[in-house]
Amino acid sequence: MTEFEAESATGLDTKFGKEFGNDLGGNDLRIAIVASRFNRFIVDQLVEGAADALKRHGIDEDRLLLVWVPGAFELPLLADQLASSGRFDAVIALGAVIRGGTPHFDYVAGECARGLTRVALDNGLPVTFGVLTTDTVEQALERAGAGEGNKGYDVAMTAIEMAETMRAVENHLQDPRDDEQN
Repeated sequence: MTEFEAESATGLDTKFGKEFGNDLGGNDLRIAIVASRFNRFIVDQLVEGAADALKRHGIDEDRLLLVWVPGAFELPLLADQLASSGRFDAVIALGAVIRGGTPHFDYVAGECARGLTRVALDNGLPVTFGVLTTDTVEQALERAGAGEGNKGYDVAMTAIEMAETMRAVENHLQDPRDDEQN
């Protein structure tokens, strides 16, 4: 990548010989979505947002899998099964946990986040966190609404970028001497 190409890709003046990131191609990626049925009237909108982002970036429906689980607490277990299968380039976790009058929110949201982080690190695979953690239903609906504010769309974009970046870095690390020849 020339200095000009790196500057154009990132918007920054860089002096690095190689730079990875900002690749939102995605058309050959295999993506799994695991979604929570709890608060489904919100999660359905997150799923639609994610599907929209993936479709806009050329990922065919036959390269996508959607799996529903009962609630956010169950997301990490299914995310781990999908991530460890070797069949996917990224896993997108979607859900909505809305604070109530008890500490239950803190346990569910915290363990879900910790579990999904562990899945990503244990499997070396992007697992994006699209679990809304809000104080009110209204806040959740704002974040799941149509357009740019849809967090399902956002985390799908993150999944594409991370999968492409990890692929590029992995290819680069396979034989760093390839760099010297270019």
